[in-house]
Amino acid sequence: MLLIFTFVLGAVFGSFGYVLALRYDGDHFLLDPKVVGGRSYCPHCRKSLIWFELIPFISFAIQGGRCRNCKTHISFAYPVSEILSGLLFVAIVARVQDFYGVMGMNFWILSVLWIVFFFALFLLSVIDIRLGIIPDEITIFLCIVAVCIVGFSAANLGSSNFSFFGPYAIFFGLQKNIWINRVVGALLGVLFFGGLVALTKGKGMGMGDVKFAIPLGFIFGWPDILFLTAFAFISGAAVGLLYILSGKKTMKSALPFGPFLALGAFFVFFLGFGFMSIYLHSMGF
Repeated sequence: MLLIFTFVLGAVFGSFGYVLALRYDGDHFLLDPKVVGGRSYCPHCRKSLIWFELIPFISFAIQGGRCRNCKTHISFAYPVSEILSGLLFVAIVARVQDFYGVMGMNFWILSVLWIVFFFALFLLSVIDIRLGIIPDEITIFLCIVAVCIVGFSAANLGSSNFSFFGPYAIFFGLQKNIWINRVVGALLGVLFFGGLVALTKGKGMGMGDVKFAIPLGFIFGWPDILFLTAFAFISGAAVGLLYILSGKKTMKSALPFGPFLALGAFFVFFLGFGFMSIYLHSMGF
């Protein structure tokens, strides 16, 4: 029942988040009434939707993927975002239980904080893909959530070895104090991306990515931020190459990097320990 409830909740938030990200125009505050206000409507005929047309992925299936009023096809991005968001919420709850090994109130608080964190990453990614910008309000919000997660972990669960690479993180040092580890992670993220902006004079990386590196570096720390960044660049290069080979982009085309950093966060949070374990075993360790 917990997993079913979590999935449904995730689907609802996925639906709301995707609509919010589509409405955001870059000129208003993300939660400005002009952005979040008003009922949902068909993007084609602009007719307001009734409550039974807003049930995540079920309404889409019953209506055959079409608007009830104008019969125009509705993008599959809506049900896909809802289903993936539901699965993500369930996966986060399971991962929190597995990684922290906590129960009761500690489990719920950490689950909610991580769900909020990844929901903000989802919003940020869709907006960056659409507009090529990372809203400062989301970055600031992520900083607050990061401090809450690290602070709660340090106060209630101890302050050592909270790397998502588990005991393997010891090889990289700085694992004795979670606060020092996280501050170093944030500083390294800012210095690295800030250096790229300076070297490329803003053509290879935007300041939004530099600011985004602060909460990412702080919440994941060292060495997690290193592997998060590496995965982001590898996945970004792979997608960019596919675009070039398909003729949709050229070597000079811009590619939003925020979504790849979010993917890096997903990789470290869910797969960091497994990846490191497989890699070191393949190397004979």
